[in-house]
Parts: sequence; structure tokens; C-alpha cells
Amino acid sequence: MENQTLVMEFLLLGFGDVGDQWFLLFLLFLVIYIATMAGNILIVVLIITDHHLHTPMYFFLANLSCLESCYSSSILPLMLVNLSKGGQGTISVTGCMVQYYFFASLGASECYLLAAMSYDRYVAICKPLLYTTLMNGQVCLQLAAGSWISGSLAVNIFMYLMHQLRFCHKSEINHFLCDLNPIVRQACNDTHMIELLSVLITALFSLPPFLLILVSYVSIISAIVRIPSSSGRKKAFSTCSSHLIVVSVFYSTIIIVYVLPQTEALRDLNKVFSLFYTVVTPFFNPLIYSLRNKEVKEAFRKGVARLCVLPSTQRCN
Repeated sequence: MENQTLVMEFLLLGFGDVGDQWFLLFLLFLVIYIATMAGNILIVVLIITDHHLHTPMYFFLANLSCLESCYSSSILPLMLVNLSKGGQGTISVTGCMVQYYFFASLGASECYLLAAMSYDRYVAICKPLLYTTLMNGQVCLQLAAGSWISGSLAVNIFMYLMHQLRFCHKSEINHFLCDLNPIVRQACNDTHMIELLSVLITALFSLPPFLLILVSYVSIISAIVRIPSSSGRKKAFSTCSSHLIVVSVFYSTIIIVYVLPQTEALRDLNKVFSLFYTVVTPFFNPLIYSLRNKEVKEAFRKGVARLCVLPSTQRCN
């Protein structure tokens, strides 16, 4: 290593193989990014301003929307810049580590936040008489804060391990973002320890929330099946169906990218699967929760009505 030049920047290959189609991809991801930010910010504003939405479920939804906005902003701006250059671009090693830190910590936080939301739905459906006691304001605040902090703690361990890496030969990352596996493959020192620890740490920080979600929904589905009336079953399922859709898309693609063995076929498709939990899920989150939720649609209607009334009131004054 002493006789080799250390790499100071990476080339993110991204979508450099799309040729002349880069402009169409740029427009597509630009529209998705604007819609993602607008939709998630709108949900946060509606939940803050409408007192009917000041419940544990919407408190967690506001946290999720805030997290999704930050999550998208850690990935899509750089992707758009690289697409504007034809699909690929360079990033410094330090910048790559910074992007990985925010991308990974927010992703880990989302795992815990989705678990907290599933627990909230479990208590609401399976223990309705104890809901106000078990999901009081202090508990909700602790669950939300724990989700954000846990994600940061998980990635701090990775960052310490990655700080030991040195990059001295290949500088190309065949991805549109700085993820752990593509970065580690570029290192010229021994990576067996970090690869082993990454598997252990990933399992430690991702399996508990996943198991909690699984157990919660098994209990929820069992409780819904026992409801005698079809209208009661439909109402109970509607309260958790949106969250179940988000969880299914998020975890299914993460399992494919990080858990399944990295065969050549899967490695080539990783960029496509990664788009689902980095781009598609944050984009569809506001659509799923707004289009399938009467209370959110009602809050939006009231907000639009207030905005329409305000100009006419000002003209009268």
C-alpha cells in the first residue's frame, strides 16, 4: 500500500449506461423528487395544523414523512446532478462517507419507526380499551426519539469501521449512491472483519424491528378475522392497510439487496431494487396515506377551503 496512490474520489457509474436517455431519466427523477418533497411536507403541515389529526397514528406518520423528506434529499439531489452530466459523476471519498452516513442512518431509523407504527396499530386493534393508556404522549415521544437515535447509533459503528479502509486501485462504484457493499469492494486493505461485522450489526439493528412488525401483524390479522361483522373487519383493516403496503415494499426490496446471497444476477439488479426503497417508497408514502385515508383527505379539503376563503376575506377588509 505504501507504493500505491490513495484514491481521493470515486466515480459513481450510476445510470451511465443509458446513453442518450439520460435526459428523460433526469426529468423523471426530478418530478419524483419534487412530488416526494411536496407530498411529505404537505402531510406534516396538515397533521400539525389540524387538531383532529393530533393522535398517535398521525404523530408517527408526521415523523415518517419528515424522515422520508430527509431520506430523499440525501440521495436524489446527487443523482440528479450526475444525470445532468450524462448519468455518472465523481464524488470525494469524504463526500461518499457523508452521504452513506445520512442514507444509512435514516434508513435504519425508518425500520424502527415502521415498527413503532405497527405496534401502535396492534394496540389500537387488539387492545382498544388500553389504547389511550399504552400510547400516551410520553410513550409516543419515546418511541419516535428512540427510532431516530437507534438509526444513528447503528451507522456510527459502521462509520468507525469504514474509517479504517484505504482505497488505492479501482475508484468506480457501480451504483447511483454510496452504499456499504460497493464502497467495501473498492478497499485495498483486508475487509473480512468489516464484512463479518456488517452482517452481524445489520442483523442486530434490522431483525428486531422486522420481527416486531411481523408479530404485530400476525396478531392484528388474527384479531380482524375474529370480528363478526364484515363492516367491522373492513374498518379495522383500513386503519393498517396503508402502513402494511409501505412496510411490504420497503422490507421486500431491502431483503433482496442486503440479505439474499449476492449472485452476479442479483448484483446487476441491485441498482433497480435499490430504487424501490430509496426513491419509490418515499414517493408513494404520501400518496398511499392520503388517498387511502379519509381523515387526511378531509384535513386537506379544509386546508384548501381556508386558503380559498382567505383572499376573499382580505378583499372585503
